[in-house]
Amino acid sequence: MLLKKRWDISRYNAHRHKVNHSSPVIDNKPPETYIHLHLNLKKMQKEEERSALIDKENRLLLEKMSSIMRTRGSVDNRNSYLARSLNKTLRQRELLRVTHENQAILKRITSKEPHYNHLQWEEEWQMNMLYMNNISKYPQQRRDSCLARQSTHGSLQNRQQSTK
Repeated sequence: MLLKKRWDISRYNAHRHKVNHSSPVIDNKPPETYIHLHLNLKKMQKEEERSALIDKENRLLLEKMSSIMRTRGSVDNRNSYLARSLNKTLRQRELLRVTHENQAILKRITSKEPHYNHLQWEEEWQMNMLYMNNISKYPQQRRDSCLARQSTHGSLQNRQQSTK
């Protein structure tokens, strides 16, 4: 029993030594980081160029403003030439042509006799109203008289309420 205990302890110690000095089977380290992925050199170069250009333009503007302040602000902004349109005559001719065409169309429209006869339309409307009165459950004359009675009756009620 004593010998068995000693063997068990030595096997346990050997096992613990193997466990402590074993290498992992699974690689769980973070991946390598590459500096060129984090440090965008081209972007930094573009930003530096842009800031240099802005600084240059600001310096030029400052010089112009200081010269304006020294010379009491007189700025030459007058043009010595008259503005002329290169196609002014063409536009005028086109406007004249369109005006003549419009006048010709207006003349043709006004000289043309109407195709529809409004008197005939009125007669047809009267006939349709007659047909409608013939086939309707409540003819137009009775409907008009009922509406007139309702409106006079309503106005009487309004007058009675206003006097109360």
